[in-house]
Amino acid sequence: MKRLLTSLFVILSCCVHAVAGKYITVEGNRLMKDGAPYFYVGANFWYGPILGSKGEGGNRERLVYELDSLRSMGVDNLRILVGAEKGSKFANSVSPILQSAPGVYDDALFDGLDYLLAEMAKRNMVAVLYLTNSWDWSGGYGFYLRETGHGDSPSAEGPGGFEAYCNYAANMNSDAKAQKLFFDYVKTVIPRTNKYTGRKYTEDPTIMAWQIANEPRPFSTKECDNMVKFLAKTTKLIKSLDKNHLVSLGSEGIVGCENDEGVCERSVMDKNVDYMTIHIWPKNWNWTSNDRLTEALPNVYLKAKDYIARNSRIADKAAKPIVIEEFGYPRDHALYSAEATVSARDNFYNFIFQQIIQSKENNGNIVGCNFWGWGGKGRLNGNRWKAGDDFLCDPPHEPQGWYSVYDSDTTTTDLIKAAVEALRK
Repeated sequence: MKRLLTSLFVILSCCVHAVAGKYITVEGNRLMKDGAPYFYVGANFWYGPILGSKGEGGNRERLVYELDSLRSMGVDNLRILVGAEKGSKFANSVSPILQSAPGVYDDALFDGLDYLLAEMAKRNMVAVLYLTNSWDWSGGYGFYLRETGHGDSPSAEGPGGFEAYCNYAANMNSDAKAQKLFFDYVKTVIPRTNKYTGRKYTEDPTIMAWQIANEPRPFSTKECDNMVKFLAKTTKLIKSLDKNHLVSLGSEGIVGCENDEGVCERSVMDKNVDYMTIHIWPKNWNWTSNDRLTEALPNVYLKAKDYIARNSRIADKAAKPIVIEEFGYPRDHALYSAEATVSARDNFYNFIFQQIIQSKENNGNIVGCNFWGWGGKGRLNGNRWKAGDDFLCDPPHEPQGWYSVYDSDTTTTDLIKAAVEALRK
């Protein structure tokens, strides 16, 4: 009996943490938390559920360390991948995987997500959970297309590789069978009950928002209309399953809509989309180069400011807030190790933080950001990730250490702390 009472006490304690606070909502161009406008500096932490698992790749001691480190900076918002699908044989995809075949799941990874959310609740942190990926580094669209007869996704690397991948991935926007498999997955995830808190995901205020995918794209101008329809079908499904939480697309913004502002606007106008997202990648978008990371910053600022303004106007039309949920900049001299300096990155981060701070001061619609991404105490073991290596925030197909913020990057973590403090005033 004593053991039973002790167990019940532990369960109830976890539940108390899970219900602390209310759901984050939207009022006009503001996110609202506990009755007040919510402005934030958050982090991308896609691998959190893997660390939380008891299986392959799991490391709960490290997970607790990373959450404590982030919280000590004032970071209370994490953007997280629910789980990976089985990837293409042509891609360096992440492992372990949550979904190995349609409807076949690794319970250890669902358990890892449960554990992560329970630990976040204890720290009054919230999660933005994206359900899949348009890119193949976590299986993503390619998994659902392969399972419906399209074959393995081609490698995006090498001459012509990116175009070949885009032509392949574009099918997700119109293939009803592939979409149905994805919808079946959504119907499995969202109604789940957390094993550690006993609370349904749909009733857990630790979840700020569901997100369809990491960077959904049409991948072709011919698929723009189909993409808008696919996204709208998905948001409608999510809202039918969960009426308590926010929904967003996970989009890069205009860039993720074949640079067509009209397509972007139509996707954001969906009544089931609660807030707009954008991503900003100066190096990937050729605003700078490895040999001009510092010298190109003035031009980077101009381009970023223009991109933010163009997307912000769309959010204004939709009367919705906007979050810069991905942004990154390389380490100095395009090096990857924790010993490399980060002065150019710090300047770019500060620029982004100032956009949020100024928006708050001027009643703008930019309400938050999530830097990409938190590497914490992880360290690279060669430029290309392989199973058994530390997880950083750099996906397995990209150079490890490229965009990750290590726990030793104190100039960066100090900037994050200062930005959080400024937003709390």
